[in-house]
Amino acid sequence: MFDRDNSNDSSNFWISYADLMAGLLFVFILLIGAIVSKSIILKSTLNKTDDKLSSVEIRLQDREIELKRKESELEKKERLLDEKNQKINSQDENLKKSKDELSTKDMKIQKQGKELTFKDSEIVKLNKLLLETNTQRDQLNGKIVIVQNLLEKSKVEQKKSQKTLDDYKNKVVILSNKLTDTNETVALKEKKMLALMNALDEKETDYNKIVENLQKQKAKIKNLTGIKVKVIAALKQELGDKISIDSKNGSLRLSSSILFDKGSSDLKDDAKGSLKEAFEEYIGALVTNPNIKPHLDKIIIEGHTDSDGGYLYNLDLSQKRAFAVMNYLLSLDFAKKQNIKPLIVASGRSYLDAIKVDGVEDKDASRRIEIKFRLKNEDAMHEIEKVLDAS
Repeated sequence: MFDRDNSNDSSNFWISYADLMAGLLFVFILLIGAIVSKSIILKSTLNKTDDKLSSVEIRLQDREIELKRKESELEKKERLLDEKNQKINSQDENLKKSKDELSTKDMKIQKQGKELTFKDSEIVKLNKLLLETNTQRDQLNGKIVIVQNLLEKSKVEQKKSQKTLDDYKNKVVILSNKLTDTNETVALKEKKMLALMNALDEKETDYNKIVENLQKQKAKIKNLTGIKVKVIAALKQELGDKISIDSKNGSLRLSSSILFDKGSSDLKDDAKGSLKEAFEEYIGALVTNPNIKPHLDKIIIEGHTDSDGGYLYNLDLSQKRAFAVMNYLLSLDFAKKQNIKPLIVASGRSYLDAIKVDGVEDKDASRRIEIKFRLKNEDAMHEIEKVLDAS
Protein backbone atom coordinates (compact mmCIF):
# COMPACT_ATOMS: atom_id res chain seq x y z
CA MET A 1 0.00 0.00 0.00
CA PHE A 2 2.87 2.35 0.85
CA ASP A 3 6.00 2.71 -1.21
CA ARG A 4 8.86 3.46 1.27
CA ASP A 5 12.60 3.65 0.84
CA ASN A 6 14.01 1.47 3.63
CA SER A 7 17.57 2.65 2.89
CA ASN A 8 16.84 6.16 4.02
CA ASP A 9 19.72 6.54 6.54
CA SER A 10 18.94 10.18 7.23
CA SER A 11 15.41 9.32 8.37
CA ASN A 12 16.65 6.60 10.71
CA PHE A 13 19.24 8.96 12.19
CA TRP A 14 16.68 11.61 13.02
CA ILE A 15 14.32 9.05 14.53
CA SER A 16 17.12 7.71 16.74
CA TYR A 17 18.09 11.25 17.71
CA ALA A 18 14.53 12.10 18.67
CA ASP A 19 14.19 8.88 20.73
CA LEU A 20 17.46 9.68 22.51
CA MET A 21 16.35 13.22 23.30
CA ALA A 22 12.97 11.96 24.56
CA GLY A 23 14.74 9.45 26.83
CA LEU A 24 17.12 12.09 28.18
CA LEU A 25 14.22 14.43 28.81
CA PHE A 26 12.32 11.72 30.68
CA VAL A 27 15.41 11.01 32.86
CA PHE A 28 15.82 14.75 33.57
CA ILE A 29 12.16 15.03 34.60
CA LEU A 30 12.42 11.98 36.91
CA LEU A 31 15.63 13.31 38.49
CA ILE A 32 14.13 16.74 39.12
CA GLY A 33 10.99 15.20 40.61
CA ALA A 34 13.08 13.00 42.94
CA ILE A 35 15.22 15.94 44.10
CA VAL A 36 12.18 18.18 44.76
CA SER A 37 10.37 15.37 46.65
CA LYS A 38 13.47 14.63 48.77
CA SER A 39 13.87 18.34 49.59
CA ILE A 40 10.21 18.69 50.65
CA ILE A 41 10.40 15.56 52.87
CA LEU A 42 13.67 16.74 54.52
CA LYS A 43 12.29 20.23 55.22
CA SER A 44 9.05 18.78 56.66
CA THR A 45 11.01 16.38 58.94
CA LEU A 46 13.32 19.16 60.17
CA ASN A 47 10.38 21.47 60.90
CA LYS A 48 8.63 18.74 62.96
CA THR A 49 11.86 18.01 64.86
CA ASP A 50 12.35 21.72 65.65
CA ASP A 51 8.76 21.97 66.93
CA LYS A 52 9.21 18.95 69.23
CA LEU A 53 12.52 20.25 70.60
CA SER A 54 11.00 23.68 71.23
CA SER A 55 8.09 22.16 73.18
CA VAL A 56 10.49 19.99 75.27
CA GLU A 57 12.67 23.04 76.04
CA ILE A 58 9.62 25.04 77.15
CA ARG A 59 8.43 22.21 79.46
CA LEU A 60 11.92 21.88 80.98
CA GLN A 61 12.12 25.60 81.60
CA ASP A 62 8.70 25.49 83.34
CA ARG A 63 9.87 22.59 85.52
CA GLU A 64 13.07 24.42 86.45
CA ILE A 65 11.04 27.48 87.52
CA GLU A 66 8.71 25.26 89.60
CA LEU A 67 11.66 23.52 91.27
CA LYS A 68 13.30 26.85 92.14
CA ARG A 69 10.04 28.02 93.68
CA LYS A 70 9.72 24.85 95.78
CA GLU A 71 13.37 25.10 96.87
CA SER A 72 12.76 28.64 98.11
CA GLU A 73 9.67 27.43 100.04
CA LEU A 74 11.71 24.61 101.62
CA GLU A 75 14.41 27.09 102.65
CA LYS A 76 11.76 29.24 104.35
CA LYS A 77 10.39 26.19 106.21
CA GLU A 78 13.90 25.21 107.30
CA ARG A 79 14.49 28.70 108.70
CA LEU A 80 11.16 28.52 110.62
CA LEU A 81 12.10 25.08 112.01
CA ASP A 82 15.48 26.41 113.09
CA GLU A 83 13.78 29.31 114.87
CA LYS A 84 11.37 26.91 116.64
CA ASN A 85 14.24 24.67 117.65
CA GLN A 86 16.08 27.66 119.08
CA LYS A 87 12.99 28.69 121.07
CA ILE A 88 12.49 25.14 122.34
CA ASN A 89 16.17 24.93 123.33
CA SER A 90 15.91 28.23 125.21
CA GLN A 91 12.78 26.95 126.99
CA ASP A 92 14.62 23.75 127.90
CA GLU A 93 17.44 25.80 129.39
CA ASN A 94 14.94 27.88 131.40
CA LEU A 95 13.28 24.70 132.70
CA LYS A 96 16.62 23.28 133.68
CA LYS A 97 17.42 26.47 135.54
CA SER A 98 14.03 26.31 137.30
CA LYS A 99 14.63 22.69 138.28
CA ASP A 100 18.07 23.58 139.58
CA GLU A 101 16.65 26.47 141.61
CA LEU A 102 13.91 24.20 143.03
CA SER A 103 16.46 21.57 143.94
CA THR A 104 18.58 24.21 145.61
CA LYS A 105 15.59 25.47 147.60
CA ASP A 106 14.65 21.90 148.60
CA MET A 107 18.16 21.29 149.81
CA LYS A 108 18.12 24.55 151.77
CA ILE A 109 14.74 23.67 153.30
CA GLN A 110 15.91 20.21 154.24
CA LYS A 111 19.01 21.67 155.83
CA GLN A 112 16.93 24.25 157.63
CA GLY A 113 14.50 21.49 158.77
CA LYS A 114 17.35 19.54 160.26
CA GLU A 115 19.03 22.51 161.90
CA LEU A 116 16.01 24.36 163.26
CA THR A 117 13.00 23.44 165.24
CA PHE A 118 10.14 25.39 163.91
CA LYS A 119 7.02 26.33 165.56
CA ASP A 120 3.82 24.72 164.43
CA SER A 121 2.71 27.92 162.80
CA GLU A 122 5.99 28.21 160.98
CA ILE A 123 5.81 24.55 159.99
CA VAL A 124 2.33 25.14 158.60
CA LYS A 125 3.62 28.08 156.63
CA LEU A 126 6.57 26.08 155.44
CA ASN A 127 4.24 23.25 154.43
CA LYS A 128 2.11 25.70 152.49
CA LEU A 129 5.22 27.05 150.79
CA LEU A 130 6.36 23.52 150.06
CA LEU A 131 2.94 22.65 148.68
CA GLU A 132 2.93 25.73 146.50
CA THR A 133 6.47 24.92 145.42
CA ASN A 134 5.45 21.34 144.60
CA THR A 135 2.41 22.65 142.72
CA GLN A 136 4.60 25.01 140.70
CA ARG A 137 7.03 22.18 140.09
CA ASP A 138 4.19 19.93 138.83
CA GLN A 139 2.96 22.72 136.56
CA LEU A 140 6.48 23.21 135.28
CA ASN A 141 6.82 19.47 134.72
CA GLY A 142 3.51 19.52 132.76
CA LYS A 143 4.78 22.35 130.65
CA ILE A 144 8.04 20.48 130.10
CA VAL A 145 6.07 17.43 128.87
CA ILE A 146 4.06 19.61 126.54
CA VAL A 147 7.21 21.28 125.21
CA GLN A 148 8.86 17.88 124.76
CA ASN A 149 5.81 16.64 122.80
CA LEU A 150 5.93 19.73 120.66
CA LEU A 151 9.64 19.19 120.14
CA GLU A 152 9.03 15.57 119.05
CA LYS A 153 6.33 16.69 116.65
CA SER A 154 8.65 19.36 115.31
CA LYS A 155 11.38 16.76 114.81
CA VAL A 156 8.94 14.46 112.96
CA GLU A 157 7.80 17.33 110.76
CA GLN A 158 11.42 18.30 110.21
CA LYS A 159 12.23 14.72 109.09
CA LYS A 160 9.26 14.76 106.71
CA SER A 161 10.32 18.12 105.33
CA GLN A 162 13.90 16.88 104.97
CA LYS A 163 12.67 13.78 103.13
CA THR A 164 10.52 15.92 100.84
CA LEU A 165 13.49 18.18 100.24
CA ASP A 166 15.70 15.17 99.42
CA ASP A 167 13.05 13.88 97.00
CA TYR A 168 12.91 17.27 95.30
CA LYS A 169 16.68 17.38 95.12
CA ASN A 170 16.74 13.91 93.51
CA LYS A 171 14.09 15.01 91.03
CA VAL A 172 16.11 18.13 90.28
CA VAL A 173 19.20 15.98 89.64
CA ILE A 174 17.23 13.65 87.35
CA LEU A 175 15.67 16.54 85.45
CA SER A 176 19.07 18.21 85.21
CA ASN A 177 20.52 15.02 83.71
CA LYS A 178 17.61 14.77 81.31
CA LEU A 179 18.09 18.39 80.36
CA THR A 180 21.80 17.74 79.74
CA ASP A 181 20.94 14.72 77.57
CA THR A 182 18.32 16.75 75.73
CA ASN A 183 20.78 19.57 75.12
CA GLU A 184 23.31 17.08 73.79
CA THR A 185 20.62 15.55 71.53
CA VAL A 186 19.61 19.02 70.34
CA ALA A 187 23.24 19.88 69.60
CA LEU A 188 23.67 16.60 67.68
CA LYS A 189 20.48 17.21 65.72
CA GLU A 190 21.58 20.76 64.99
CA LYS A 191 24.81 19.37 63.55
CA LYS A 192 22.86 16.88 61.46
CA MET A 193 20.47 19.61 60.36
CA LEU A 194 23.42 21.81 59.36
CA ALA A 195 24.90 18.93 57.37
CA LEU A 196 21.53 18.33 55.72
CA MET A 197 21.19 22.01 54.89
CA ASN A 198 24.66 22.01 53.33
CA ALA A 199 23.80 18.89 51.33
CA LEU A 200 20.52 20.51 50.32
CA ASP A 201 22.37 23.60 49.13
CA GLU A 202 24.68 21.39 47.08
CA LYS A 203 21.69 19.54 45.64
CA GLU A 204 20.01 22.85 44.85
CA THR A 205 23.16 23.97 43.00
CA ASP A 206 23.18 20.71 41.04
CA TYR A 207 19.45 21.11 40.42
CA ASN A 208 19.97 24.64 39.06
CA LYS A 209 22.66 23.33 36.72
CA ILE A 210 20.33 20.56 35.54
CA VAL A 211 17.51 23.07 34.99
CA GLU A 212 19.88 25.34 33.05
CA ASN A 213 20.98 22.44 30.84
CA LEU A 214 17.37 21.35 30.47
CA GLN A 215 16.35 24.83 29.32
CA LYS A 216 19.11 24.76 26.72
CA GLN A 217 17.98 21.34 25.48
CA LYS A 218 14.38 22.54 25.52
CA ALA A 219 15.30 25.53 23.36
CA LYS A 220 17.06 23.24 20.89
CA ILE A 221 14.12 20.83 20.75
CA LYS A 222 11.66 23.73 20.42
CA ASN A 223 13.69 24.92 17.47
CA LEU A 224 13.40 21.45 15.91
CA THR A 225 9.66 21.13 16.62
CA GLY A 226 9.07 24.54 15.01
CA ILE A 227 10.35 23.30 11.64
CA LYS A 228 6.81 22.38 10.44
CA VAL A 229 5.61 25.96 10.99
CA LYS A 230 8.67 27.29 9.14
CA VAL A 231 8.12 24.85 6.24
CA ILE A 232 4.45 25.85 5.90
CA ALA A 233 5.44 29.54 5.93
CA ALA A 234 8.11 28.93 3.28
CA LEU A 235 5.61 26.91 1.20
CA LYS A 236 3.02 29.72 1.33
CA GLN A 237 5.65 32.26 0.34
CA GLU A 238 6.78 30.03 -2.56
CA LEU A 239 3.24 29.42 -3.90
CA GLY A 240 1.96 32.95 -3.30
CA ASP A 241 -1.55 33.37 -4.79
CA LYS A 242 -1.16 30.48 -7.25
CA ILE A 243 -2.56 27.74 -5.01
CA SER A 244 -4.38 27.91 -1.67
CA ILE A 245 -3.20 25.45 1.00
CA ASP A 246 -4.38 24.59 4.50
CA SER A 247 -2.83 27.02 7.00
CA LYS A 248 -2.56 24.38 9.78
CA ASN A 249 -0.91 21.40 8.05
CA GLY A 250 -0.01 22.85 4.63
CA SER A 251 -2.05 20.27 2.67
CA LEU A 252 -3.49 20.79 -0.85
CA ARG A 253 -7.19 19.86 -1.20
CA LEU A 254 -8.80 18.84 -4.53
CA SER A 255 -12.52 18.12 -4.85
CA SER A 256 -13.38 14.53 -5.86
CA SER A 257 -16.34 15.75 -7.94
CA ILE A 258 -13.86 17.46 -10.30
CA LEU A 259 -11.51 14.47 -10.51
CA PHE A 260 -13.96 11.51 -10.52
CA ASP A 261 -17.51 10.61 -11.41
CA LYS A 262 -19.75 9.59 -8.51
CA GLY A 263 -18.86 6.11 -7.23
CA SER A 264 -15.97 5.81 -9.71
CA SER A 265 -12.21 5.61 -9.16
CA ASP A 266 -11.31 6.38 -12.82
CA LEU A 267 -9.63 9.77 -13.18
CA LYS A 268 -11.43 12.12 -15.56
CA ASP A 269 -9.42 13.06 -18.64
CA ASP A 270 -10.44 16.71 -18.48
CA ALA A 271 -9.27 16.89 -14.84
CA LYS A 272 -5.75 15.65 -15.54
CA GLY A 273 -4.50 19.03 -16.79
CA SER A 274 -5.54 20.98 -13.69
CA LEU A 275 -4.28 18.14 -11.45
CA LYS A 276 -0.91 18.18 -13.24
CA GLU A 277 -0.60 21.96 -12.88
CA ALA A 278 -1.54 21.96 -9.16
CA PHE A 279 0.77 19.02 -8.42
CA GLU A 280 3.79 20.54 -10.16
CA GLU A 281 3.29 23.89 -8.41
CA TYR A 282 2.77 22.34 -4.98
CA ILE A 283 5.36 19.54 -5.14
CA GLY A 284 7.80 21.77 -7.00
CA ALA A 285 7.72 24.23 -4.11
CA LEU A 286 8.51 21.37 -1.72
CA VAL A 287 11.35 19.62 -3.59
CA THR A 288 13.11 22.64 -5.05
CA ASN A 289 13.09 24.98 -2.06
CA PRO A 290 16.40 24.59 -0.14
CA ASN A 291 14.66 25.56 3.12
CA ILE A 292 12.10 22.74 2.76
CA LYS A 293 13.70 19.82 0.92
CA PRO A 294 16.23 18.81 3.66
CA HIS A 295 13.32 18.23 6.09
CA LEU A 296 10.95 16.47 3.64
CA ASP A 297 10.21 12.80 4.45
CA LYS A 298 7.08 11.75 2.52
CA ILE A 299 4.48 13.13 0.10
CA ILE A 300 1.12 11.60 0.98
CA ILE A 301 -1.94 11.34 -1.29
CA GLU A 302 -5.10 10.67 0.75
CA GLY A 303 -8.54 9.76 -0.56
CA HIS A 304 -11.61 10.86 1.44
CA THR A 305 -15.35 10.14 1.00
CA ASP A 306 -18.60 11.22 2.64
CA SER A 307 -20.56 8.97 5.01
CA ASP A 308 -23.01 7.66 2.40
CA GLY A 309 -22.61 3.88 2.22
CA GLY A 310 -20.66 1.46 4.41
CA TYR A 311 -17.24 2.03 5.83
CA LEU A 312 -15.49 -0.74 3.89
CA TYR A 313 -17.06 0.32 0.61
CA ASN A 314 -15.91 3.91 1.12
CA LEU A 315 -12.48 2.71 2.30
CA ASP A 316 -12.02 0.71 -0.90
CA LEU A 317 -13.24 3.63 -3.05
CA SER A 318 -11.01 6.18 -1.28
CA GLN A 319 -7.97 3.93 -1.64
CA LYS A 320 -8.57 3.30 -5.33
CA ARG A 321 -8.96 7.04 -5.96
CA ALA A 322 -5.74 7.82 -4.07
CA PHE A 323 -3.88 5.14 -6.07
CA ALA A 324 -5.33 6.47 -9.35
CA VAL A 325 -4.05 10.00 -8.58
CA MET A 326 -0.63 8.64 -7.50
CA ASN A 327 -0.27 6.47 -10.66
CA TYR A 328 -1.07 9.45 -12.89
CA LEU A 329 1.33 11.79 -11.05
CA LEU A 330 4.17 9.28 -11.19
CA SER A 331 3.75 9.06 -14.97
CA LEU A 332 4.56 12.77 -15.35
CA ASP A 333 7.98 13.82 -16.57
CA PHE A 334 8.19 16.26 -13.67
CA ALA A 335 7.86 13.38 -11.16
CA LYS A 336 10.55 11.36 -12.91
CA LYS A 337 12.88 14.34 -13.17
CA GLN A 338 12.53 15.23 -9.48
CA ASN A 339 12.65 11.54 -8.44
CA ILE A 340 9.33 11.77 -6.58
CA LYS A 341 8.73 8.00 -6.52
CA PRO A 342 10.73 7.25 -3.30
CA LEU A 343 8.80 9.99 -1.48
CA ILE A 344 5.19 9.47 -2.57
CA VAL A 345 2.67 7.18 -0.83
CA ALA A 346 -1.12 6.79 -1.14
CA SER A 347 -3.86 5.73 1.26
CA GLY A 348 -7.62 5.83 1.72
CA ARG A 349 -9.35 7.24 4.81
CA SER A 350 -12.99 6.37 3.97
CA TYR A 351 -15.17 8.91 5.88
CA LEU A 352 -13.03 8.97 9.06
CA ASP A 353 -11.96 12.58 8.45
CA ALA A 354 -15.25 13.99 7.17
CA ILE A 355 -15.48 17.80 7.14
CA LYS A 356 -18.15 19.20 9.45
CA VAL A 357 -19.60 22.70 9.68
CA ASP A 358 -21.30 23.51 13.01
CA GLY A 359 -21.38 19.78 13.78
CA VAL A 360 -23.06 18.84 10.48
CA GLU A 361 -21.17 16.94 7.75
CA ASP A 362 -20.46 18.88 4.54
CA LYS A 363 -20.63 15.97 2.11
CA ASP A 364 -19.39 17.89 -0.94
CA ALA A 365 -16.32 19.10 0.96
CA SER A 366 -15.76 15.66 2.53
CA ARG A 367 -15.39 14.04 -0.92
CA ARG A 368 -11.83 15.11 -1.73
CA ILE A 369 -8.23 14.22 -2.52
CA GLU A 370 -5.62 15.69 -0.19
CA ILE A 371 -1.95 15.99 -1.12
CA LYS A 372 0.14 16.63 1.99
CA PHE A 373 3.69 16.29 3.17
CA ARG A 374 5.34 14.77 6.23
CA LEU A 375 8.63 15.96 7.68
CA LYS A 376 11.41 13.76 9.00
CA ASN A 377 10.81 12.68 12.59
CA GLU A 378 7.56 14.69 12.64
CA ASP A 379 5.77 12.27 14.98
CA ALA A 380 8.70 12.19 17.42
CA MET A 381 8.98 16.00 17.34
CA HIS A 382 5.26 16.31 18.04
CA GLU A 383 5.53 14.00 21.09
CA ILE A 384 8.61 15.88 22.39
CA GLU A 385 6.78 19.19 21.98
CA LYS A 386 3.82 17.87 24.01
CA VAL A 387 6.18 16.72 26.80
CA LEU A 388 7.90 20.13 26.86
CA ASP A 389 4.59 21.99 26.97
CA ALA A 390 3.40 19.72 29.79
CA SER A 391 6.62 20.34 31.74
